[in-house]
Amino acid sequence: MRRRLVNAYLSSVVSISLVLLLVGIASMLLVNTRSVSDYFKENLQISVLMKQEVSDDEAAVFRNEVDSMTFVRNTDLVTRARGEQEMAEMLGTDFLSVFETSPIPVSIVVTLDAAYVSQDSLQVVEKALMKSRLVDEVVYQKSLVDALNANLNRISMVLGVFIALMLFVSFVLINNTMRLNVFARRFTVHTMKLVGATRSFIRGPFLLRAAFLGLFASVMALVMLTGLLFVLRAEFAQLFEVFTLQRLLIVMGIVVASGLVICVGSTWLVVNKLVSLDKDELYY
Repeated sequence: MRRRLVNAYLSSVVSISLVLLLVGIASMLLVNTRSVSDYFKENLQISVLMKQEVSDDEAAVFRNEVDSMTFVRNTDLVTRARGEQEMAEMLGTDFLSVFETSPIPVSIVVTLDAAYVSQDSLQVVEKALMKSRLVDEVVYQKSLVDALNANLNRISMVLGVFIALMLFVSFVLINNTMRLNVFARRFTVHTMKLVGATRSFIRGPFLLRAAFLGLFASVMALVMLTGLLFVLRAEFAQLFEVFTLQRLLIVMGIVVASGLVICVGSTWLVVNKLVSLDKDELYY
């Protein structure tokens, strides 16, 4: 009998842990959706091409002005010499021999805040940069911006539906597991009721056991989730820059809270229902 109880608890802990692992994955996606979106947007760069007569020093002064603009995340000054070197690597070292003077202008590569990576905002950014007499052209891939925003919106919608389904399935599975655990002891509940035990007295041991089960299953789920993140980090190191410790702690809190609330809540409901049943109803 003791072995059966141990096996029953182990199977319950394993099944609940696996379900809570799904909750953890869903929570990780939910908490970091905005951060991942911002990560891709902030890796989109625009090039500010200076006029041919603008020197490196003048461009450096203008770069400081650009850095102070509210929509700018960071900038990188590409000097004429650096630009020539990069073009030489692409076209060959003798490509400048056909020109009397270097055709490569000084440029500033600008990375924007994620909130400004949209067509409307980029037009405002372009106008602000073009106000300077030093700027010849502002270059960015408009089609790429549209595709990026459209794809991110689609991905967010799909993730939202996926997360909602995962959370619903998780709740149903854990709820059913706890209902089966408690229902297997329905005759014990009935016996306690016959000897005059109150509802709160009957519920106490079941709720305590459910809380322990939920907490232990949550810890196991977090261990598996942490191991999974370490494996994935080896393949997607750059993407994991957005997964901060604060967000990871939030996910851990969600997993633990989900385990405790669902396990204890399901047990509360089932025990209250069993206490209300007649003896004949316990056999169905």
